Parts: sequence; structure tokens; C-alpha cells
Amino acid sequence: MPDSREPSPGPTLFDPPEVAARSAAAGAPLAVRMRPQDLSELVGQDDLVAPGSPLRRLIEGSGSSSVVLWGPPGTGKTTLAALVSRASGRRFVELSAVTAGVRDVRAAVDAARVSGTPTVLFIDEVHRFNKAQQDALLPAVENGWVTLVAATTENPTFSVVAPLLSRSLVL
Repeated sequence: MPDSREPSPGPTLFDPPEVAARSAAAGAPLAVRMRPQDLSELVGQDDLVAPGSPLRRLIEGSGSSSVVLWGPPGTGKTTLAALVSRASGRRFVELSAVTAGVRDVRAAVDAARVSGTPTVLFIDEVHRFNKAQQDALLPAVENGWVTLVAATTENPTFSVVAPLLSRSLVL
């Protein structure tokens, strides 16, 4: 007897491997394959992206130029940063403070500045940057060369330098 279920609109956990392989990069972890691709697929963060909210204004181009996302691991900070980039039509550059240094930050900022392409610079684990490394972000934030979205699991009041924090919206 044929299966009468409607086909799903996208990949699910229950799709046969060949369907999942066609719709996601081969070998990508499950969390990456199931990550929301646009704001309509985002679950559990409705208050952050509600119409009129500071993050929604950033997405629409009329809000703050710098955001620090603070929360425990696995709450969607990286996903939210990618969605901000995609929804606002900006290029997405992701750096991890665990492996990146000032040279990497300057290279990303210079590429955005020279190309003139609106860019979201996402710094994961920003609390791991030391004071000098965080200070290197200030010119890019102040001049609007990039839209900084930083993520931290630590209290930003104690782990992010005051000049950067004063120019950021903390969510």
C-alpha cells in the first residue's frame, strides 16, 4: 500500500539518507543540517526578533551596529548571528576567539572596508579575547565598517571591555 503522507517541505530527522544527502552538505553534523535557514524557522527566540525589537531593527538596517549575544551554550547564538546576516542581506564572516587573533580580525575588517560590502562579523566566544584583541574591534564598530555580532557564555559586564560594551546592544 502506498504511503499517503504528504512530502515534507524540507529535510527532517526521519528522511531516508539519500534525501538528507541531497538537501544538506555531506558529512555535516546534525545540528548544522537542522539549523534554521531563515527567521520564519526560528523557534524559541520570538521576543528577540519580534517586530520593533532592537534585533529586528538591526536586521532591517535601522538599529544598533553592534550586538553582544549572551547565553548558555546551545541556545542559538551562532544561528541567530547567521540569520541576522542572511535576513539583512549582509555577508557573514565568522571567527572564533578560541583560534583567531588580531590579524584575523583586521583581515576580516579590511576586506569588508575595502570591498564596501555590508558585512556581519561574528565573533564566537568573544570573552576569550584579551583586552587588546577586543580593542582591535573598536575602529570597525565605531566607523560602521562591519556589523559586529559577538557571542559569549560569560557575563559581558565582566568579560567584554567597557568601550566595546558601551557601543553594543546586549541581548
